[in-house]
Amino acid sequence: MGDTTDVYGTARGPLARIASPLAARSRTRRHAALFPALPPDARILDVGCGTLGLRALEPDRDITGVDLVERPSYPGPFVVADATERLPFADGEFDLAYSSSVVEHVAPADRAAFAAELRRVARGWYVQTPAFSFPVEPHALLPLAHWLPLGLRERYWRLGAAGSWEEIHLLRRAELAALFPGSEIRAERLAGLAKSWVAVRT
Repeated sequence: MGDTTDVYGTARGPLARIASPLAARSRTRRHAALFPALPPDARILDVGCGTLGLRALEPDRDITGVDLVERPSYPGPFVVADATERLPFADGEFDLAYSSSVVEHVAPADRAAFAAELRRVARGWYVQTPAFSFPVEPHALLPLAHWLPLGLRERYWRLGAAGSWEEIHLLRRAELAALFPGSEIRAERLAGLAKSWVAVRT
């Protein structure tokens, strides 16, 4: 199955090999800042979990995975659902809704619905997304790619680590804050620049 904890495990080229350990360190710091403060019996919903998701770093937690497609190898409770529609959970059923590098893949017109569902099903949330202001697009690993007009971006994208084209709209800090009002907005920095934004309410 490969290393399911490597966010660049399916990417191509030397840039992916450079970015992979940097991403791993960011994830480790991110979790060290959050999870010691959570009660050990906290119920967590991992939205956009992929094949392993949060369980890679928190294997002993009570985590339910949610994704758009079946994940047969997911090691725990799992539901196929679209968070831009109604999730099959009661209001406040979870202590924390967790979402890492997912909201930027949601169409801008659907983001308010996505955020509203996370806020509905959980009393707290932790939503991380790459920062629009950072000069390297984190999926293609190309400088300035996300700042280009769409037509140019699509042609440039083919040179990057991601391979196939995907229309991704990275978020600004204010956009994330508007989606998750009442959050603390944290910056994850690289070389002094905000690499990611995190909306936190615990």
